[in-house]
Order: sequence, then structure tokens, then C-alpha cells
Amino acid sequence: MVDPFSHHPNLRSFIKPSKDSFFRTITTEQVKGMLANSGLPLTLEFYDDKTREALRRKVLANHKGDLLIFAYGSLIWDPALEFSGIRHAFAPKHQRRFILVDTHGGRGTAEAPGLMAALDSGKGCEGFAFKISAEKVETETEILFRREMIAPGYHARFITVQIDGIDKKALTFVADHTTEMMLPNISRSEQIRYVATGVGILGSSLEYLQNTVKNLDEIGITDTDASELLEQVLLYQANESNEFVE
Repeated sequence: MVDPFSHHPNLRSFIKPSKDSFFRTITTEQVKGMLANSGLPLTLEFYDDKTREALRRKVLANHKGDLLIFAYGSLIWDPALEFSGIRHAFAPKHQRRFILVDTHGGRGTAEAPGLMAALDSGKGCEGFAFKISAEKVETETEILFRREMIAPGYHARFITVQIDGIDKKALTFVADHTTEMMLPNISRSEQIRYVATGVGILGSSLEYLQNTVKNLDEIGITDTDASELLEQVLLYQANESNEFVE
């Protein structure tokens, strides 16, 4: 049996096993129930199963054999997938950007929006590529799409990634600028405020950013923008606290 961590043994204890992941069995109805139990209004426009499956089949229509999936955020450390390999990868012309504004209860509300990362056009993005064996592509991509395409926000696309300097095609999810969740022109002040105050059923936006910076650092990826944003958010909160005390 091939060891999926043969190229990156240090990740063996870092990546959550698929059987332990909340996202392995997530469903739209489950998320709706969580929102209802929290008392938050149901404002998110969910994809129904038929629409989501049609999107999955369309993007995979011409694919054959093993599949690479490019991960740039939480998918790295909590993929919820059964994979046969993982490799450090670089996506040219793409960038991890904090432009996904959440007003629907995940990590923010309409009153206090939250903020998360999305893959967008840019100067390049470091991440990891998971290899899914051909015989598991159907099962694992169905699970992946239930997680990433639960609602409009992303385009499922094959992009070029570089692994050991060699170009490969990998499936990933890039920001859909036509959706209300993506704000590609968001100001820095808005980013800081949304991270500082956004909270929802999945936790706070600050926790999300802290985990992102910490986990990327642990696997050897430095994201200057994310680190600087975190410093600015903590400074913002400290200043707000001081003003309150005074």
C-alpha cells in the first residue's frame, strides 16, 4: 500500500483523518438545522442536490483517472477526503484573498459580517494538492461538492498548479465575483472590522483567521497578507477595548 504522506511525513499528525471530520457527512439540511437552532434567520440561498450534482458532473465531464484537488485553506488540514497522496503545490496567477463576506450565520451575520478566504486572481498561491485515486473520484468529489458548493460563491474549475516545477491540472474552487458573498474590492478597514466582530455557528472570523495563519505557518507556508491582517485586527480590538475602558 502506498503511503499518502510519503513526500510529506510531517503532515501525518497534522491533517485530520477523514473519519473524524464534520465535513465528511455534512448536508444542506444539517446546516439549515444548525442555523435554525441558533435562532438566526435562514437567508442563505442553498444549492439543491440536483443543481449541485449537475455542477459536479459538468466540471468532471472530461476527466479520467486519478484526480488532483488543490487546497489553499482549511481544506489542507481538514480535507474530509480519502486521498492516496499529498504534495506541496503552487498555483500561478491565483492568490489566497480575504474577500468572502459572510452575513448568513456561518462566521458572521447581517448585523456583524464575518470574513473568510477565497482563491482569486493574483500573484501566486502556495497550497497542497491531494490525489484522489480514480476509483474514489465519484465518492470523494460528491463529498467535496457538498462542502464547497453548498451555496453560490465559487466556480469549480481545473487550474494549472506546479508540483516540483511540473505543471499539473487540479480541481479547485475559485471566487465567483457575481455572487453577493464575494467582495473583491473590499477595503482593508472593512476586512479588519469584519474579522474583529463576525461570529456565527462555525465560530468567529477571528478564530478562522488565527487558525489559518497558525496552520499555514506550521506547514511552512508564509502568507504575509493574512499575518498582517491578523496583527491589524488584534490592534483594532485592543484600541476598541482601551476606548471602552476610558
